[in-house]
Amino acid sequence: MNELNFTKMHGLGNDFIVVNNIDGSVKFDKQQIRALSNRHTGVGFDQLLVVQAPSISEAEFDYRIFNADGEEVEHCGNGARCFARYVLDQGLTKNVQINVNTAGGLLTLLANDDDTVTVQMGIVEFEPALIPFNASEKSAFYDLTVGDQVLKVGSAAIGNPHVLIQVDDVQTADVESLG
Repeated sequence: MNELNFTKMHGLGNDFIVVNNIDGSVKFDKQQIRALSNRHTGVGFDQLLVVQAPSISEAEFDYRIFNADGEEVEHCGNGARCFARYVLDQGLTKNVQINVNTAGGLLTLLANDDDTVTVQMGIVEFEPALIPFNASEKSAFYDLTVGDQVLKVGSAAIGNPHVLIQVDDVQTADVESLG
């Protein structure tokens, strides 16, 4: 890969590069994605978002999402909002409702009048075995030891697994170091 045109974007602390690959001319492999995502020697990003021609009739675009390690994932809400802004700002669509096909199925992206984007991500999965989350018992929260702390955590997935941390006060939670 000699030259790559991309746009760098961010949404709520996640940063992305977005590549228009509607013509299918760009091919990525895991090694290239890892090199590009490196914050010291590459562009640096959490995820690579790729705009592709739709592979199904229900979608206006295929929306492919790659983590910094090169693995493709099903969904990313912050990325989806950036994806919608990108296709609108680049004039790739004029639609305010944009249906995109992801590895996890169809998503609907809604461009709001105030230039924000709403994403209909689907139904959140809390069943540990379906996330997947290896839990020996069925409970809303589990103990997780991190350093010298025991955290109460839960699990949820909406395309990608998430850990939920139960805290006494959201304002004083040590989100930065735990994250």
